[in-house]
Amino acid sequence: MAQILAVSIFVVMFLLVVTEKIERYIVTLVCGLLTLLLVFGASMQSMDAIIETLNVKSIFTVGFWYTAGSAEESASGINWATIIFIMGMMIMVEGMARAGFFRWLCMKLARLVHYRPVFLFLTFMVMSALLAMFIDSITVILFLAAVTVELAKLLKFDPVPMIISEIFCANLGGSATMCGDPPNIIIGTSLGYSFSDFILNTGVLAGVSLILVIGYFYLIYGKQLKHVTVSEEDIAKMPDPKEAIRSRKDFIISSTIFGGAVVMLVTHAQTGLTVAYIGAVIAVITLLTAGKDAWKLIKKVDYKTILFFIGLFVVVGGLEQTGVLEKIAGLIGSISGGNLIVMTAIIIWISAVASAFVDNIPFAATMIPIIKSLAAAQGVDLATLAWTLSMGTDIGGSATPIGASANVVGTSVAAKNGYLIGWGRYCKAAAPATVLVVAVSMVIIFIRYC
Repeated sequence: MAQILAVSIFVVMFLLVVTEKIERYIVTLVCGLLTLLLVFGASMQSMDAIIETLNVKSIFTVGFWYTAGSAEESASGINWATIIFIMGMMIMVEGMARAGFFRWLCMKLARLVHYRPVFLFLTFMVMSALLAMFIDSITVILFLAAVTVELAKLLKFDPVPMIISEIFCANLGGSATMCGDPPNIIIGTSLGYSFSDFILNTGVLAGVSLILVIGYFYLIYGKQLKHVTVSEEDIAKMPDPKEAIRSRKDFIISSTIFGGAVVMLVTHAQTGLTVAYIGAVIAVITLLTAGKDAWKLIKKVDYKTILFFIGLFVVVGGLEQTGVLEKIAGLIGSISGGNLIVMTAIIIWISAVASAFVDNIPFAATMIPIIKSLAAAQGVDLATLAWTLSMGTDIGGSATPIGASANVVGTSVAAKNGYLIGWGRYCKAAAPATVLVVAVSMVIIFIRYC
């Protein structure tokens, strides 16, 4: 009975999140509450299951903040390390935006390539991928798409090819690191992998894929952009990048905090500082240096996303506590016959196809306990399954306009400025690129790990 209830609540949650009729944080919170009351309370009558799923006690352990140089696997239930880290990054990014960092960077690079559309196209793709390695892809696309539209209007070219390619590269860049995309943050904190683990594994896959993707988008859009001519008069109209900097002092401070965050993330496996600690520290420093604007930064945090995560973790905890995820792992194991190559192919393509149409965050959170059970039961390497899941969820979301939050943001910015990107135009460019990257990633995983 508990399993039926847990599955029913999960399915209802997923359907409501996909249809977007009700705000997704309300959906996951209500479903999370139902899981606590009906599954753990009425059906299982287990206070231990509730305590384990809420997982509050983990916050008050030393290992949550410091692990003496070795990553510690998270318990089931609410992954508070993910929550705290994401909140810390949100506050830092808001501080950088307030100082004008992102707009300055975009305009500076545009000036360096003399505003030539083809070079803008190539440069902004690379910049999108690099920024998304350390900053949430939603923020990256929000600023990049806005600047792209502004440049397109001044230089008289169609910004849609650039926006589609920027969206794809942001999702690809996010797959390279532990902090680039929410699914990776969840995978890293849940399974105990460090920033350097991701760089050396998914980072390699993303690097190879980025080269292919840049070539692909240049092949389909390069000719269109080559025909655009930029006059000296057009260049003279361009705003000075320095105008984007609202306060030189704030700009220097926010850039320094960002640099410090990157250093802490890159070295956290060696220092033993957990991502929860890093997120808390950068948030506190950002707020202290913001002075009287600290409250404004706090109010700008996307609390709906944070609540969405909390409710989601509780619902997935219901599936885990009732043994549903273990059964799914057993099914995948029996279909694959314990063969790692078949298992990898199933996980990467299911992840990619599912993430193209539903939010990749709940999918990743659901799959983590499944791959843990698979690794334990079939005796295969958990890390291989983790990198496979990461690439499938991160890249699969690029295929459609609704597959990832960055896609929705990018197409919305374009639409608000009069450039409508329909499903047909978006998928015609992004879907083949997605298939290309997933296929290449699968082959590299086969060669390197299987």
